[in-house]
Order: sequence, then structure tokens, then C-alpha cells
Amino acid sequence: MHHPDQSSPAVCIIIVSYNFEPWIRHCLTSALASSLRTTVLVVDNGSTDATREIIRKEYDDVLLIETGENLGFGRANNIGIRYAMEHGFDYLFLLNQDAWLESGALEKMVAAAERAGEYGILSPVHLNGRGDATDHGFREYTGLRNREEAERLAMEVTPYPFINAAMWLLPIGVVSEVGLFAPLFAHYGEDRNYVLRLRQRGYKVGVVRDATGYHDREARSVSRDQFLYAEFVYFLTEAANPCYGWAEAVAYSLLAAFKKACKALFRGSLSDSGAYLRIALRLMAKSVAVYRTRREQRLRQR
Repeated sequence: MHHPDQSSPAVCIIIVSYNFEPWIRHCLTSALASSLRTTVLVVDNGSTDATREIIRKEYDDVLLIETGENLGFGRANNIGIRYAMEHGFDYLFLLNQDAWLESGALEKMVAAAERAGEYGILSPVHLNGRGDATDHGFREYTGLRNREEAERLAMEVTPYPFINAAMWLLPIGVVSEVGLFAPLFAHYGEDRNYVLRLRQRGYKVGVVRDATGYHDREARSVSRDQFLYAEFVYFLTEAANPCYGWAEAVAYSLLAAFKKACKALFRGSLSDSGAYLRIALRLMAKSVAVYRTRREQRLRQR
């Protein structure tokens, strides 16, 4: 627990870890360096490396919760979010295990959040691990290619439709209103669903120009299996989209997957047709969980 400035808002930094060793010192050192009142909480998803031993031996100030299994990103973060909500924090900051912050970045984000109550999620500029360009996902969502382009943004906070959840600052009041990550999503898709729910309530997602973080992942070519999983997650996100009624949700998810299967068949691609039929069957198998998710989202809107 790190709280040199008792007058500042209290922030719970939540890191979901799985075999955290390659980034652990970069990530935790930056998280512990804040001048705000912060608690750093690591929720370990069943690491098989020395993650837990390193935290116990070298980071006495870090709280560690061990799940004993890989719960996925959303469910593990929910454990940390519940902790933050139960212990009276003002903000929570979700930080990927392969990400870290520049000095003062968290302070700048919190200061911006205090001034801009219309934002439900604030994020720093995401550079890659080397710092010579923006992270490839962040670049896709914002169009910003490097630090220099980010520095030329006209406003302190710039709104975007979506920013991935590698580094998210959320006010606890917003989280209380929007809720936790939907357990429907095992890995990927939970952040898109959350942003849709947040924006439906009138909140914005923004990037703080003067705050910078690093996301140390490579832009690798996507395998066929990864592409098809991404397609499944996309359709699942559409099925749970809180902006759609049931007819639209079915049309943009299950029926859309069947349509792609039919198109592939007409092209003579039996493998693609079979792949999209299997996606459609997976969506059908998730129908009860999708119904439950949509019902919970609808109840929160009342």
C-alpha cells in the first residue's frame, strides 16, 4: 500500500497475472511509483512460473490474490474490482501485466478524470515496448502512430469510440453504475462489451494526451485458428450488444455467422463454410449465457 498524499483520491491498481515474470519488475515498479494513495493488487490466474514467489519476496507492498486457475481476463479483474468497491477506493486502474506507466502518468489521468466527469474510461497514450511507435492495437483504434502525433492532440482528453483495456482508469461511481465485466466472455470481447454498456449510459472513453504507458507485445501475424476465434468473439459481442433488441442481436450474431457459412459454401470453400457453421453452433450453445448477460444489462438500465 502506497499513500504519500493523504489528500489525493485513492486508486486501486489491478493487475491480472499469468506467468508474469518477463514484465513483473517494469510493471510493478511503475505501479508503485505513484504519488497518489494507491494499492497495487495482483490477481494471479494460476501462474506456473515464479510470479507469486517474486511478489512475496520482493514486493511487500503488493497485495496478492491467487485464483488457483486461469479464470480469464474479465472474471479475474472482477475479483479485483469487487475488492476496490468494498474498500472505499475512488478509482480503479486496470493495468495489463505486459504494460507499465511513465512517471506521473497515473497522476495526470486522475487529474483529468477529476475535471472531466463525462468520461467513464480514461487511458494514457499506448506506446509499444520499445517506445518508438504506438502499440498496434491502440494505433488501430485512434489512428495515432507515435508519441509526436499524440503530443499534437488539441485537447487534454480526446474521445474515441474504443480503447483496449490494457490501461484503463475508471471512477468507482461509474463502475457501480455500469457493473463488472460480463462473465460471458472468457478472453477478448469483455472490454468491447463494457465500453458499449458504458457509452449507452452517456459516458465517453478518452485518451489523456500527456499521460504515457507502454504495452510490450508484438504485432504477430494471425493464424487461421486465431482469426476464427476472433470471429466467434465478434459475433458473441454482437449477441450481447446492449444497444440491440433481441431480433437485432440474433441477426448480427447467429444469422450473420450462418450467412458467412452459406457464402463460403457458394464460393466452394467447404472448410470456411464448416468453420462458420461451427461458430454458429458455439453461439447457439452460449444462448442461455447470452440471455442471462442481456437480462443483467437490461436490469441495470432501469
